[in-house]
Parts: sequence; structure tokens; C-alpha cells
Amino acid sequence: MTNIFAQRKEKEEKILASMQHIKYLIAVGSGKGGVGKSTIAANLAIALAQKGFKVGLADADIYGPSIPTLFNIDGEKVMGTEINGQSYILPFERFGIKLMSIGFFVEKDKALIWRGPMASGTLNQLLVETLWGELDYLIIDTPPGTGDIQLSLTQDFPLSAALFVATPQEVAVADVRRAVNMYRNERINIPVLGLVENMAYFTPNDLPDRKYYIFGKDGAKRLAEELNLDLIMQMPISENISQTNDSGNPIALDFQSIEGKAFGKLASIVSERLQRGL
Repeated sequence: MTNIFAQRKEKEEKILASMQHIKYLIAVGSGKGGVGKSTIAANLAIALAQKGFKVGLADADIYGPSIPTLFNIDGEKVMGTEINGQSYILPFERFGIKLMSIGFFVEKDKALIWRGPMASGTLNQLLVETLWGELDYLIIDTPPGTGDIQLSLTQDFPLSAALFVATPQEVAVADVRRAVNMYRNERINIPVLGLVENMAYFTPNDLPDRKYYIFGKDGAKRLAEELNLDLIMQMPISENISQTNDSGNPIALDFQSIEGKAFGKLASIVSERLQRGL
């Protein structure tokens, strides 16, 4: 039993040492897949970097890592280094942010069949052994739902806050309700910044004043009111976002675009709330 406590203490000390130069850790989550969570996480990271912050982005979605594709670095070889006898993974650097993803360590076309301890161990390795250096923000793109990764992240790491992404449909709203309630559980008690409603409406490029509510209207807004949360942003369905995701040049890089300005506003809201203590 003493050995178990010693191992636990050693693990805690290693995590705290690896995170000591990171000011804010933000988990970006969702209740279900396919709501654009990784797109929000990636563009938020870029928008924060454009404001002069030092930013890292960790792709902890072990079952569906998207960051390598979003930044056009699929197939890149991960490099390492050694400092004072300790081995570290060197993050990739793109567009002013540091990147690391589980996607760099698994074969792209093979499904991961991992039990909880394997997934949690990989999360620990990804976050602790990456040489992040000094950061203002580390954005963590988590898997959808409320599984082992979320439990390990909330229990073992000094999270500053969580941001949740939903689409307007009731099925997506119902799932994110459970995810928010998990983070708010009294044994976990991680502050929730609020909700981002993605794919809230469609606006054609040639009709910028029109909004078509393809997936229903204000589903996340009603949930935010129910949970006493802020609806921080309503992001449209956008052909531009889809095209830039596929090209590996996320839309926030075009800070003059409608979408880029929206992500810039999201970054301002997130940074202001964290700096004033939520």
C-alpha cells in the first residue's frame, strides 16, 4: 500500500513539474462527436496566438485525432530530446503555436482498441513528456463524452477551465448537458467558461445577410439558460471553414474574414474571463 501511495505522489509531482510553466490549461469538450470541437479548439489556439499569447495545442482525442489533418502535418516524424537525463517529445510548431497529437503515434487507418488504463497512460505521456516550455495557454482537445480521458484529465491535471461545443440539435444538446454536469460535479469542480454553438446557421457567401437554421435554432442557447452558463458564441456553418480545414490552414489565420473575426472575439472572451478569474 505504501508503494502505491509513493507511486501516486511521484506521478503528481511529475505532472505538476511539467505544467508549472503553463499559466492556463483549457479543456475543449463536447457531448458527442461531429460537432466541430477540434475546429473550435484549433482556431481558438490560433486566435489566441495572434493576440500575442504563447499557446500550445494538445490533441487528446485518442479515438479520432484531427489536429494533424487540420494543420497539414499528417505523417510527420516526431522528434525527441534529452534534458538532464529526462527524455522529452518535441512539439511541432505551426502558425505560432506548439502542437502535439496522439495522431502522430498511431497508424492513421487503424482503430485504437484500448482499455481505460492504456488511454489514461497515453494522455499522461502526451501532456507530461512534451516539451511545452513556457505557455500562457495550453488548449486540450478532448474526446467527446465523459470517459477515461476526461476523468484522468480532471483528476490529475491542474485544469483552469473547460469550454464546451454543441450544435443546435436536441441530441447534441442532451449529450453536452451530461458532459457539463460531469465537470461541475462536486468531486471534480472544474469551472466551465461557457458554450459555443457550432453550425448554428448557414449563411451563403453571396447572401451574407441571410441565415438559414438548418439544424434548428437556439438549442445551445436554451441549454445555456437551463445550466446558468453563458452562450459565448454562435458559429455558422461555413464553406470557408470546411475548405481551410481540408487545406491545413485554419480559418482563424484569415483574421479579416467573418469567421476569423468571430474566432478573434472568442479568444478575447476566453482570455478576459480567465484573467479576471471567471
